[in-house]
Amino acid sequence: MTTSIGRFALASALALSLSLTAAHGQTAANPAPASLLATVQQKLAEGPSGSRFGVLVTTLDGEVLISIAPDQRFIPASNTKMFTTAIAYAELPLLQQTARGTGVRLETGADGAVDVVLHGRGDASLSSADDCKVDCLQTLADAVAAKTRHVRHITGDDSWFPDERWSPGMSWNNTQSRYGTGTSALTLDDNELVVKVTPGAVGAAASIAAPDYYAIDNQVTTIAGKEEAIVADRMPNSNTLRLTGTIGADVAPMTLRYGIDDPAHYAAWRFRALLQARGVRVDGDLAARHRPLAATDDPANRDGAPAIVPAEPAMLAELAVPPLAEDMVRINKESQNLHAELMLRRVARRSGGGSLADGQAVMRRVMAQAGLSETGYHFADGSGMSSYNRISPRAAVGLLGWVARQPWGKAWRDTLPIAGKDGTLQSRFKGTLLEGKLFAKTGSLNAARALSGYLVTRGGRTLIFSALANDMPDGTDGQASAAVDRALVAIAEAL
Repeated sequence: MTTSIGRFALASALALSLSLTAAHGQTAANPAPASLLATVQQKLAEGPSGSRFGVLVTTLDGEVLISIAPDQRFIPASNTKMFTTAIAYAELPLLQQTARGTGVRLETGADGAVDVVLHGRGDASLSSADDCKVDCLQTLADAVAAKTRHVRHITGDDSWFPDERWSPGMSWNNTQSRYGTGTSALTLDDNELVVKVTPGAVGAAASIAAPDYYAIDNQVTTIAGKEEAIVADRMPNSNTLRLTGTIGADVAPMTLRYGIDDPAHYAAWRFRALLQARGVRVDGDLAARHRPLAATDDPANRDGAPAIVPAEPAMLAELAVPPLAEDMVRINKESQNLHAELMLRRVARRSGGGSLADGQAVMRRVMAQAGLSETGYHFADGSGMSSYNRISPRAAVGLLGWVARQPWGKAWRDTLPIAGKDGTLQSRFKGTLLEGKLFAKTGSLNAARALSGYLVTRGGRTLIFSALANDMPDGTDGQASAAVDRALVAIAEAL
């Protein structure tokens, strides 16, 4: 975001914050004029045939203005992140740098050989990039290199969370992409493998540059022109990434990113290279240590007893996690899936063992405090990649109204994308009345689009809205989003 946009976003957020001081009352059926409802319905009807829409628009005090299928349940895609980040704001000390991050320790065997164990603690920002300045794996490598010049085995330990790398309902074909990379308490470099593809001469294979963690089967052919159509394929738990398709000779070198199935093992692999670069001899194996998911990881099976989590020995060195509030911007503005999953598990670890079931229990408790009915939502993950997730427009609006009344509500709203300005809304609502005046979370999954948040009307009123679309024919998702955008602009112009 540029400096000028940053000032605009701050001013907009301040205006929104000031407008959110209205008292909250019971939701009342006092709709907008029938002509406006008809206009909204017409705008939605311009969307793809067969699509299903749900829209609810209210004032800040709960007065219903527009209501279309408000209690139907929809796949929310990344609107899920609104709920995940809201409970994190409610439950965690987000503005304090208090969380313990990744640690490293040495184990000396009976034969005197020294093994290295990396301990992850759910840190989403751990990096091994060459230009890393904060939360760097290199810091831990320096600590080991200062202690010993010869190690045997290196183990990545992610048992701080139970081993639930993928959530129920995630499509298996998404696991190979960066959007579906494995979730682990030992996360490094966003658990992504970076591959650089450069076109060759016409008719020749493209050039591939990538770490050798995966074997890459390069079948990308260079063609004339500026088009590219590269397809990646990797079976779950396979170490072979197959790239096929074409790249134009005039295409600039491309950077592609792919998911990693076992992030703890990958972190151990990367740590070995960092140690070797510091002159430490490593002559053993790489391994990953996981905590298998058990029946007791579901709080329903613990009869009120606390979760049993493994104790950790003392560390040789450990990092501090940057304030978690910084990560909220990435989660909501960029819609970062992995970081959302880690945030849910961090919330779950605070009150339990860190399982998805623990996170769901916290969700139900906090949403009950917010006054939401359990029939209005169901989440199988924290990011929205699961096709099992469901919300209703009424649940989304209820959440947004509750957030607006919290002491941290303004901080949370500041993490939302701004229409036409930044994040996943940067290219939407350009040139309309809502450019810079709509603050909302997007959502995008197969045959599902979602947009929920706050908007400021022509008359200066701040409204809460949720617009959900499901069941679009293949390839028409963008048309559904455009129909929703036109409907929201019509509401803002009329009110």
